[in-house]
Amino acid sequence: MTQALQESEVALGHRQRLLEGMAHAVAAKGYAETTIADIVREAAVSRRTFYEHFSTKADCLLALYEAASRRALAVLRNGIDPARDWQAQVEKAMAAYLGCLAQNPVLVRTLFVEILGLGAEGLAVRRRANEEMVAFMLQMINGGRGARRRGTPLSAVMAMAVVGGINELVLQAIENDRVGRLQDLTAPAIALLRAVTRDAG
Repeated sequence: MTQALQESEVALGHRQRLLEGMAHAVAAKGYAETTIADIVREAAVSRRTFYEHFSTKADCLLALYEAASRRALAVLRNGIDPARDWQAQVEKAMAAYLGCLAQNPVLVRTLFVEILGLGAEGLAVRRRANEEMVAFMLQMINGGRGARRRGTPLSAVMAMAVVGGINELVLQAIENDRVGRLQDLTAPAIALLRAVTRDAG
């Protein structure tokens, strides 16, 4: 292994630790009260290391959100079975997605609540993540098995309404301290999607 490769792996490890440190610090104190000192203490790295990766704590939180969103989307993609019709695929993927969130309550609160503390930047990164979810949903439903039986393709507007509705269900679970039982939302989430796509055969 070359020295450059070793240094790259070390840097990636530090970045991941900083993201995890941010998640734990924000969960404990809230974003507004979290300091860079809190983050580096949780990550067990130096302040210098923090600034090698991020300019501000806001940059760190945005990076955490984007990384977690990519992982969640990967869970959704891995949860589908192209041999089955889209209804069955959605149910399996949704259960996998909510189960993934339920395994990390600290991260869920950080991503669904604290990201809003960043104002326009937080809303923008959240919007991008929602749009990626919409694109996945449209591809699976309009292009998947059984799509030909649909009278009208699912629109991007209605797909976004479904994503927004599921996000609100997750927020309600957070408020009620039920993050560990997020998989209970699978049934209402599927019911919402089926109501929106009720013209599917």
